[in-house]
This record gives sequence, C-alpha cells and structure tokens, in this order.
Amino acid sequence: MKNISRSIITTVAIAASSFMLPAEGFAAAGCGGASWYALHSKTASGERMNPATLTAAHRSLRFGTKLRVTNRNNGRSVIVRVNDRGPFIRGRVLDLSRAAAQNIGMVSSGTAKVCYEVVASAG
Repeated sequence: MKNISRSIITTVAIAASSFMLPAEGFAAAGCGGASWYALHSKTASGERMNPATLTAAHRSLRFGTKLRVTNRNNGRSVIVRVNDRGPFIRGRVLDLSRAAAQNIGMVSSGTAKVCYEVVASAG
C-alpha cells in the first residue's frame, strides 16, 4: 500500500509540473542541424507552404512563434515564423523555407549547423 501511495504522489507531481511549465519553454533556444524544403503542400498549421516566405518547421514551438536563426558557419541570421512541424530526422532542429535558407546561405549545401532563439512568442 505504501508503494502504491508513493507512486501515485510521484505521478501527480510529474503531471502537475508538466502542466505548469509550457512545452515551448524547454525549446526556447537551441542548436543543431537544419535543412530546407520548398513544397507547396499544406503545413501542419493549415496554411499552404510558400517557399518564398520566411517560415520554419519546429517539433514543439507554437505556430506563429518567431525565431532568429543563425548559420554557425557564416554568422548570417534571419527571422522566421514557425508554421509547420518537423524535422523528423535525428540531429536536425529546424526545417527552413527556401527563402529563409537562402538568406543564411545554406541553399547550395542543403543543410547547415544553426542556432535559434525565440524573439517573439505566438499568441
């Protein structure tokens, strides 16, 4: 009985802490790989993907969040808006639109090491 009671308390504590801390708080900044894509399909947010706009896909940040993305190889940066989910390849933290990738000089290589930080939260 004591073990069951302890496990219930632990479960409730974990649930309460995850409820109080928003998921995007854990992903407010980061570094890793980025790739780019230029499809014309619908994004996870419901809008049509436009390769000419400065947008990005992130796994958990709210749609509409604005990020400053910096290419670690050349120091160039761009502000993008999260409107899609992804990337789904290990080691990558963002998928950028073609326009965003062009702004930071990674179109020809296809991928780059980047760092990002939230500059404006959605909502």
